[in-house]
Amino acid sequence: MDAAAYKKHTTTRGLTYSYYRVVGQTDKPTLVLLHGFPSNSNDWRKLVPLLQAGGYGLIVPDMLGYGGTDKPVEPEAYVGSALSKDIVDVLDAEGVGASILIGHDWGCRVVSRLANRYPERFLAFAFLSVGYFPPETTEFDADAVADLWKKDIGRESFGYFEFFSAEDAASVIESHPESFLSLLYPNPSTLWGEHMCPTGAIRKWVESDRRSPLPNYITAQELDQHKEALWQGGLTAPLNWYKVVTRSLESAENQSIPEQNTTTTKPVLFVATTKDDISVPAVMIRWVKQLAQGPLTVKELDADHWVILSHPIELARDLIEWIKSVGA
Repeated sequence: MDAAAYKKHTTTRGLTYSYYRVVGQTDKPTLVLLHGFPSNSNDWRKLVPLLQAGGYGLIVPDMLGYGGTDKPVEPEAYVGSALSKDIVDVLDAEGVGASILIGHDWGCRVVSRLANRYPERFLAFAFLSVGYFPPETTEFDADAVADLWKKDIGRESFGYFEFFSAEDAASVIESHPESFLSLLYPNPSTLWGEHMCPTGAIRKWVESDRRSPLPNYITAQELDQHKEALWQGGLTAPLNWYKVVTRSLESAENQSIPEQNTTTTKPVLFVATTKDDISVPAVMIRWVKQLAQGPLTVKELDADHWVILSHPIELARDLIEWIKSVGA
C-alpha cells in the first residue's frame, strides 16, 4: 500500500486517525475496510490492490490503538459509540456519502455499531470471519459465556478474553513476542482450539515461550514488519478492545440504541472461515442473522481466521460479486 496515499484527520473528540485513501470511479461506491486485533491497515495489503483495480474508492484506517492512529491507554476511549463516531468523522472529512462497510475481527464490532447508530450513512454491511455484535446491555459474565459455548459446540471459544483483559497481559506478551505471534497465526489452525479457546491456555503458551511454524500466508519478513509496527506502540492500547467487553464499559450506552436500529433490511454479506476455531461459522451465521432482516449472502472459504491474508483473490471475487449484486 502506497505510503503517499495515507492521510490523517483529527476527530471531534481530538484523536488523530491515519488512513489509506483512494478516490474511486464516480459510478462506484467507496469501501471502508476496518481491521481487528492486533492488526493495522497493512493487513489489507493483499486485498486493497484487487478492490482498487475494480474502480472502488477506499478508506482503510489504522483503527484506534494501532499504526499511525492515536493510542489512548484508557479503555473507555474504545467504546462503540466513540469508535463509530470517529469513522463517521473521517468519512465526513473525505466528503464520502453512502458507502459500504467491510469489517474483519474486531472491525466487525465497529461495523455493527455503525449499522446501529448511523444506518442512513451506509449502503451495505460485510462481516469477514466474525459476525454481527448485538448491542449488549447486560453485564459481561465470563462463566456464563463459557457455559453457552460449551452447550453450543462442546467447548469454550472466548477463554482468551480473560488473559487479554488482565493487567499484566501487555507485559507478558511483550516479553515473549515470537511465542505470541506464532500462536496468533496458527499452524496448524487447530492450535487455537487447544491454546486460545480454553481459559488460561494462551497464558500458558506465551509464558512457556512455545513456538509453532508460520503458515504459508505470511512470510518471516512480513511477520517482522508486523511485530515492529505493533511493538512500536505497545500492546496496552490494542488490548483495550477486550477490556471494553469484559468490563461492560458500553452496556449502559447501548441502551440508547433504538430497537429498530438493531436490525437492517439493507444487504449483508458474511464470509465464513471454515478453519477458524474461534469464530465457528455456524455460530457466526446465527449472529449475523440477528442483524440481517433483508438480503443476506453467506460465503464460505477454506481458511483460518486470517482470510484477508490467505485468500485475497477469492475474497475479492466474493466481495465484488456481492457489491454488484446489491446494485452499488
